[in-house]
Formats: sequence, C-alpha cells, structure tokens
Amino acid sequence: MSFADLGLSDELLRAVEDSGYTEPTPVQRQAIPSVLMNKDLIAIAQTGTGKTASFVLPMIDILSHGRARARMPRSLILEPTRELAAQVAENFEKYGKNSKLSMALLIGGVGFGDQDKALEKGVDVLIATPGRLMDQFGRGKILLSGVDILVIDEADRMLDMGFVPDIEAICSKLPPRRQTLLFSATMPPPIKKLADRFLTEPRHIEVARPAAANALITQRLVESTVRGKRDTLRALLREGVKNAIIFANRKTTVRDLAASLKRHGFAVGQIHGDMEQAERLRELDRFKADEINVLVASDVAARGLDIKGVSHVFNFDVPWHPDDYVHRIGRTGRAGATGTAITLYTAEDAEAIDQIEKLTKTNIDRTPLSGQAPAAPSGPSDEADDQPRSQPRRGRSRSAAKPAGDAPAKPRVQTAGAAPAKPRAQTAPEPVRAEQAPPLPVDANPEWNGPVPAFLQVRLHG
Repeated sequence: MSFADLGLSDELLRAVEDSGYTEPTPVQRQAIPSVLMNKDLIAIAQTGTGKTASFVLPMIDILSHGRARARMPRSLILEPTRELAAQVAENFEKYGKNSKLSMALLIGGVGFGDQDKALEKGVDVLIATPGRLMDQFGRGKILLSGVDILVIDEADRMLDMGFVPDIEAICSKLPPRRQTLLFSATMPPPIKKLADRFLTEPRHIEVARPAAANALITQRLVESTVRGKRDTLRALLREGVKNAIIFANRKTTVRDLAASLKRHGFAVGQIHGDMEQAERLRELDRFKADEINVLVASDVAARGLDIKGVSHVFNFDVPWHPDDYVHRIGRTGRAGATGTAITLYTAEDAEAIDQIEKLTKTNIDRTPLSGQAPAAPSGPSDEADDQPRSQPRRGRSRSAAKPAGDAPAKPRVQTAGAAPAKPRAQTAPEPVRAEQAPPLPVDANPEWNGPVPAFLQVRLHG
C-alpha cells in the first residue's frame, strides 16, 4: 500500500514524497482513512510508529477547505510538553508546504506577544500545551467555539503529568459537534473514562503492544560500577558512535555528566527540565545540525522527539520505570532505520533490569564486568546521586569530594571496630584494623593538613 491509496490529495502526496517517505506505517494505514471520513478515533500506538503523521496528513487535507477567523482556531492539538508541541509544528510545516494553512504554537517559556498576534490574525491549526492554552483563554485572547477537530496526543503522558483536569476543562469549552482523535501508548482506566466522555462512537486501532521494543534496535546491557560508569561510558562513546542521546534519571546528573564529557573532549549538549525553553530548543537544533553529536538528557526528552538518524541511545542510569526504557530507546531505530541501545548497570540494578526484560519480553545481551575499577564500599558514594558538593563529607579530605569517574578515588580508611563492608560486585579483602596498621611514612598522604587522630595509632617517622 502507498500513500496514494489512502485518499490524500496530490499536493500532500508531493510533500510526503519530498520528505523521503514512500510507504505508510501500520498506524498511518489504519488511521488516515478514518480521519478523512470525519470519524472519532482512539489509536493505541507507541512512539516511533509514525503516529504524528497519521493525524497531521489528513488534517492538512480537511482544513484546506475553509478560512480561519480571528481568535477562533479551526483545529486544536494538545501536547503534554513544549518539545512535543514543537515537533508537531515541524511536521505541519514539512507536509503543509503546498497548502496555505496558518498555524500557531502556544507553549510556555515563550512571551505572549507573538502568540497574541498570531491568534488575532486567526489560525487553522493551533498546537498547544494545556497550561498555556488555559492561560490564553483566561486572558480572553482565544475562543474555542470554532474548533472542528481536536487531537489529544500522548494521552497517558498527559495523565502522568496531571493534565487530565485541564483537558476536561478544555473539552467542555469546545463545540459538542466536532471530530476528536485520541492517541496514547497505553489505555489506563482514567484515559478510557476520558475517551468515553468526550468521543462519539470512536474507531479503535492498536498497531503494537504498548511495551514492545522496536525489533530494529540492538539492545545491550554493559555491567559497570558506580565509580566506573563514566569511564565505561567514555570508552563506549569512542567505539565508532556516530551520534548519541544519553539518558540519566536526575537533572543534576545530566548537568554533571555533560560537563564531564565536555572536559574529556566530546562535543556535547544537554536538555533537562530546569532549562528555559529557548535553551532546550537551541540544544536540540545544535544536535540536529551535527554541531554536537552527544546529547545528555533527562526524561523530559524521552517521549515523542523525532530526531532523524540517531545511531545510539545510552542509559547512563537504568530508568526507574520499565516503560520509560521503551520510550528512551525509541529515540533510535526510527523510520525503518537500525539503532543501538546500551544500558549501563550495576549490581544494584538487577531488579529493575528484570522488570524491563519482563515488560519487553526480551532477554537483553549482557557484557559482564571486565577490567573495571572495584565497586565502591557500602554506604553513600560520590556518584550515588552524582551531585556536586561544596563541602566534603566528614572524615574525608577535600580531594575526595570530587565526583568519582573523572579521576581514581583514594581508598577509605576503616576505623577500629567497624564491621567489614559488604562487597558489591566482587569479594574484597578483609579490612586492615587500626591496631594492625603498619607504620606510614610522613608523605603517605601529602594532602593531610591536620593533626593525626589518636584512634588511628599511626606512628610517624622522622
């Protein structure tokens, strides 16, 4: 089946062909004809399946007939994040280049002025995040009574982010006679309740299991240690990686890891939730333009971003939720291309890895620990939370407060009477107790600048 078989206009088919696509994906084959027939639709499709084009393409043809009025958009697309909204806007620009449709983007982190001007002129397509849309509605800058098509994209993500009440409020302001399209990777009960309330006799389609990993992605687990993860990552990045997105669980980890990679000569950028929208978009543009080939990201970027040609995805941290693993690795292996996803794991990640393999029904290939630094002793480590500290921990020199991974860590001294630490990845030798410690020369620790504690019973030669 080709795009021409779906009933799209010749102008739209030319734009699709110019974009390099020849065959529709399964979700596009099923969704596009239904949308063109003005049917309500519930589509269960994971990210990376081409679902955005499955509503953008038919909407362009439907909206090509008619004219927008001031402050009254003819269609509304709701997205959970600013990045996803910008992504959909790019799709409209790409596929709608042969049409005369007007479009506006309502997202946070951007001034109201330009958005107000666009709304005042009237737009055919309004792409918005729920919060900014409600702000503009409250300011009296927009009327929703002229919306003929509503798209609720990434509905389960909307639920996770607490946007369902906003969506219900928005739907109540729309005309009852409209076409509503709902897309979601999963169908939890609150989303089903939302669909039952606001959709009319919708057609249901499901093109893949919500938790199915893309078969075109080669997955690997590489064992490391808490202290050795940065060394391991740098070694993997030097193994012929064209470009890569690296995911971490915490915003602080994203910042510290990006700074570390930059110090080691990598062309690296970062995106996380604490950055202004303009900064995040600038970093994404640099990555797309190959100005940088490594992008460190928090899960704000895990869903929906369609960056063409990403060769590798690295999970610096095993994700806290198994389904986030599927969304993260889905940044590679897109549009029929192959990709590689590598996850760094330690002994403490065994349960999380097990949950990921159960969810994806996949036995992921493992590369065991080899030639790594020994696991850190029990207790908090410098990289356990990967946060910089202005003060060293009690009982340690200032040099020990430097995050591990960029330089070898100095061994810790165990005090008398303390129980031996449980080994993590390998059996450690019995600790030397203080009363058995051999004499140390004066320069054994040249960074020591205070009196020697009596409990260490260290004899100084001189």
